[in-house]
Amino acid sequence: MATERGLYVGPRLRRMRRDLGLTQADMAAALEVSASYIALLERNNRPLTAGLLLKLAQTYDIDMSALGSGAAEDTARLQAVLKDPIFAGLEWAPNDLTDMATNYPGISEALLRLYTTYQEGQLAFADREVGARGDEADDASDPVADSRRFLAARRNSFPTLDDAAERLAQAVGARENFTGYLRERHDLRVRRVPPSFMVGSTRRLDRHRQEILLDDSLDAASQAFQLALQLCYLELGDEIGAVLAGGSFASVSGERLTRRALASYAAAAVLMPYSAFARAVEARRYDVEALARQFGCSFEQTAHRLTTLQKPGQERVPFFFIRIDPAGNVSKRLDGAGFPFARHGGGCPLWNVHNAFRTPREIVTQWLELPDGQRFFSIARTVTAGGGAFGAPRVERAIALGCAAEHAGKLIYTAGETGPGPEAATPIGVACRLCQRTECTARSEPPIGRQILPDDIRRTSLPFGFSDS
Repeated sequence: MATERGLYVGPRLRRMRRDLGLTQADMAAALEVSASYIALLERNNRPLTAGLLLKLAQTYDIDMSALGSGAAEDTARLQAVLKDPIFAGLEWAPNDLTDMATNYPGISEALLRLYTTYQEGQLAFADREVGARGDEADDASDPVADSRRFLAARRNSFPTLDDAAERLAQAVGARENFTGYLRERHDLRVRRVPPSFMVGSTRRLDRHRQEILLDDSLDAASQAFQLALQLCYLELGDEIGAVLAGGSFASVSGERLTRRALASYAAAAVLMPYSAFARAVEARRYDVEALARQFGCSFEQTAHRLTTLQKPGQERVPFFFIRIDPAGNVSKRLDGAGFPFARHGGGCPLWNVHNAFRTPREIVTQWLELPDGQRFFSIARTVTAGGGAFGAPRVERAIALGCAAEHAGKLIYTAGETGPGPEAATPIGVACRLCQRTECTARSEPPIGRQILPDDIRRTSLPFGFSDS
């Protein structure tokens, strides 16, 4: 007679039980086993059999793979963290991380949280250093910088939100669309009304009339995003709050901006569920326009979503993203690729994202090389916000999406490339004050630490002449 195989998942079973707010006796009664047997399972003294796993799934409406896959995800997260140079020289056996993730998930999570806190501290320290030099005011009280530090420390990747949003997307899909789901699940009716009726809003939840009001001048992608966003506020508040609780903020405004960013992240994940989107990006070779059409989203929403595909075990090409206005002001900046954005002041004018306004709605590509030799591939295009009616104000911005050179071959934009390749990359800097390229004609200010030559006798063709000493 065949022996029923079992799975040793004691710590994860304990965590799941506690997350559900159950005692061992409560779970035992629901599963029709003894409390002592639950205790043995949680101590890994007994395996979780297939039959009991099925009963767990049916009783508590959980994904059966959740108990088994969690260790693999935690192992992948630990492996990614331990690549940091701060851990250089430490040794461990190949199975050590798997053993820790499987048998000590709480300690694994504690280490991951400590590392994230360390990253936040490093970013905040860098900001304080700039402030101390007098180059810029200390932005500890700047809510935008506060929020950017939180997102940068986590590389704009939040797997728990991806998982929750994917489940929500499946529930919405079972009822065909957002309108049907909101009506059935929340007794909310969706109404599209003229801008004059919205009094400056694009979306408003009217609890008194049980309605969600949308500005009818929004395009289809924007309306879908606003409905997804409202749904995330209604149903994913706990998940968003749990992620937010892992950070520390210098101001209430910084925390609120971050909450808004996380809600937008979740809304995009509902519209572009991780698993389906991750498959599509490979099939489409990261063609942003084609992906936008496939998922019914805007170019910017899709480009933004591409920066988030770093779920452990299901990683795709890591991207960075920036959005600027014609004056060069940065209104959004996301980094999933390790690109050294200027933390203060503008970026390099040689980056063609600044020239994208000359060819509206057309994608332009560029190879970039930083002073330390790192190379990146970038695409840039303009996007429009607002409008929707004659005379309605519009805002033109440019966005750039890029990745490290070693990943560029996976992108459709490098297929059959006829222009300059990586060997002819444009030399750019992070910002003028941090760039030591002395031969740059686009320089607007001297770099830190270089002595400017007087021009009493000779004036160079460059904006500044520098002493070699």
